[in-house]
Amino acid sequence: MRPGGKAGAAIFDPKMFWLRPIAECGLPILSRMRPPCSRVTMSYASNGKPIVNSERHVVLVRPEVHWNTGNIGRTCLGVGATLHLIRPLGFSLDAKQVKRAGLDYWRRVHVVVWDDLDAMIADQSVAPDEIALFSKSGGRPFWDMPRPDRLFLLFGSETQGLPESIQSRYADQSFHIPIADTIRSLNLSTAAGIALYESLRGAAPRHNWS
Repeated sequence: MRPGGKAGAAIFDPKMFWLRPIAECGLPILSRMRPPCSRVTMSYASNGKPIVNSERHVVLVRPEVHWNTGNIGRTCLGVGATLHLIRPLGFSLDAKQVKRAGLDYWRRVHVVVWDDLDAMIADQSVAPDEIALFSKSGGRPFWDMPRPDRLFLLFGSETQGLPESIQSRYADQSFHIPIADTIRSLNLSTAAGIALYESLRGAAPRHNWS
């Protein structure tokens, strides 16, 4: 832990590469780490441009399926968002399935792993109005979510969803994506993509592909 840092937070240095130990795989993986996010928005891709001037974070609490995380990481990279993973993870970040789902983009995704949600909220100084929680039982439809300059989108695991304690804490910031009664839920990576792009509505995203 860096001096003055919080337990569970990664070590960051914008000028160096660090071997980050990942408890879930038992082996260090090489990843480029960047400073903790501020309100100054940037793209975390080394050769990309941000598509908006708003800061976005996707938070997966206890994700279980590696290819969903890989797909979500790719989407995060596409808009310049940060991906936060809250332990325990149901897979190893070194698993080839994660990298395959993220294609060759995975090594450029800004991923931060935390021991618990409270550690992330404290370290990032997340205000309640900067959180949008997504659940089938969310109180409002997703298009009613706030769109501040900085927003953290919270999602639960594929089979268990978000713990009741977290849903209760952020009941006033909970949202759902409407579905028909013919399915139980949307795929996690689909839901994350819908919510992330909807959160950018009105931000005049720039299409940087040419």
